[in-house]
Amino acid sequence: MSLTLKEVEYIALLARLELTDAEKQRYQQQLSYILEHVAQLQKLDTGHSEPAPDALPKGARLRADEPKPGLSAGQALENAPSAKKGQFRVPPVME
Repeated sequence: MSLTLKEVEYIALLARLELTDAEKQRYQQQLSYILEHVAQLQKLDTGHSEPAPDALPKGARLRADEPKPGLSAGQALENAPSAKKGQFRVPPVME
């Protein structure tokens, strides 16, 4: 599958990228190559393939998820660079 320059420009717009004409050409070739490779992979018959193994061995269990007490406000603010009235104090984001 080959991408057109219009499609590359649309993808760049979605990604908020400003591309030069040379970059558009290069990305058109690279993205088209990737799509062609994916199309080849989709043609493979994987019906007889075993599923990939899980990260954990079969039968392995994780520890039980048990609630534990959290930090108090004082503990949470202990290393804060600035705090006021029991809250983190941060510089304003909007003026």
